[in-house]
Amino acid sequence: MNLKAMREIFRYPTVIVGVLIILFLVGVSVYTVFAIPYDQAVKLWRGSEEDWYKSPKTAEPIWYNWFLKDKLPETKDILTSDPSVTRTVKTAGAGRVITYTIPINFDYSSFPDDMTLYFTSNFDTKKPFVGISWISPDGKETRLNSFEINSKFTYRLNQDDKVTRKLGGVVASTSLFANPKDPNLKTKPTPVKGTYYLKIEAVTFDSTADLSAEYIIYGKLAGWAGTDYLRRDLGIALLWGTPIALMFGLLAALGTTLTQLIIAGIGTWFGGWVDTILQRITEVNMVLPFLPILIMIGTFYSRSIFVILTAVILLSIFGPGIKTFRAVFMQVKESAYIEAARSYGASNFRIIFLYMIPRLIPMLIPQLIVLIPSYVFLEASLAILGLGDPTLPTWGKMIQDAESQGALFQGWYYWVLEPSALLMVTGLAFSVVGYAMDRVFNPRLRGQ
Repeated sequence: MNLKAMREIFRYPTVIVGVLIILFLVGVSVYTVFAIPYDQAVKLWRGSEEDWYKSPKTAEPIWYNWFLKDKLPETKDILTSDPSVTRTVKTAGAGRVITYTIPINFDYSSFPDDMTLYFTSNFDTKKPFVGISWISPDGKETRLNSFEINSKFTYRLNQDDKVTRKLGGVVASTSLFANPKDPNLKTKPTPVKGTYYLKIEAVTFDSTADLSAEYIIYGKLAGWAGTDYLRRDLGIALLWGTPIALMFGLLAALGTTLTQLIIAGIGTWFGGWVDTILQRITEVNMVLPFLPILIMIGTFYSRSIFVILTAVILLSIFGPGIKTFRAVFMQVKESAYIEAARSYGASNFRIIFLYMIPRLIPMLIPQLIVLIPSYVFLEASLAILGLGDPTLPTWGKMIQDAESQGALFQGWYYWVLEPSALLMVTGLAFSVVGYAMDRVFNPRLRGQ
């Protein structure tokens, strides 16, 4: 591609936008591969809910609040080791009294979904005894509960019936952030904004014992991409879906286009029975049901992305592109420089690979770029049909999971719209660049 052709291509504003989008997608792919290694991404995506205990189920992305007047509560994860948390320690006989005061700045117009404390302690003889209190913005302190804890202990406030009864029959995540004297507390409570405090008092029975805690408020928003029904961060699928989509699209387009070009060149040059056989195979392959064959392979053999990619390339080798390339090769074959190459004794394959095929490279590149999004959509379509690689977090897998869980009926639009938008943007970027290059390199379109 010479400088003149480059200038001609970039005369189109849409091409500049398309190239920027492609560069962005490539940059995201490179970042993802290094920031979230493949093994780690697969392990997280296939993990259980315990691996995602810090996330709420089906939470919308945090950027939703940018467009809302009445802010929704965001998920917060507060450790007792955080600088904002106050820790005091007093000696009490042979043990100690450890007190943590956790501030919670609440400035939202609705209530969180749940609240959980994860305790970690170490002790020699007797288990620590913990008391939980809640301090509202007006300074009122409410004792919630007290209990012994093991070395690992989980306390879910909403599941504690004793706390619910104490708070008027309303779960803790609602009643603690509401006015207890609100007459609509059980029907339609209103949140009270301000700074709250969760107070944890732990009594240990030996001087070396210690305790720490993690306090998680499960809001209605979490992460930059939201979460799914298994609490998984959808950002992983959006990020890893980018290199997988580009890899699948590029390899499939490159594999099919190059093989079609080579087969067409060989058939055209040798002619006779070689060309006849290749043309008959192409015509038979063109009437084979492409998608049903892929579905059969995914259903009865393997859904591995590499198996599907290989099948796509093999089924597309003898595609309609062979006839298109053959028509051009018929003209190239009669060119004067080809006759000159034959006269000085150039071999058949030298003529094919060094003189004929390079002549079609300008025609090949636009077709290659335009084909990439079609294979990206093919991979996503197979995943939506349940035939995607089950181990990989991809855009199509996100949509398939959303569909199976009734995301659109439940109002979880982000779950479907995020991968769908990336698919459309990817397809648009490659298409505008490919069509612009075709207008420049194709003599029949030049000047139109």
